[in-house]
Amino acid sequence: MSTMNISLPDPMKAFVDEQVAERGYGSSSEYVRDLIRKDKDRQKLRSLLLAGAESSPAEPVDAAYFETLRARIAGRRPA
Repeated sequence: MSTMNISLPDPMKAFVDEQVAERGYGSSSEYVRDLIRKDKDRQKLRSLLLAGAESSPAEPVDAAYFETLRARIAGRRPA
């Protein structure tokens, strides 16, 4: 694992220390790693949403679509 040193103003360091204590993190590094993972997830979700918004329209989703999906998941033919 690589090491990275960062500098924070005192109020930000105090905030990080509070989060570590209040939210059960083992260290400030663990807290920062969690923030980075969450930011990566947020960016991935954003890119998927944008890709979906830019894609061609699909067929309408109706009750029959969901029945077919349920049947496929259950391993049977739709009613």
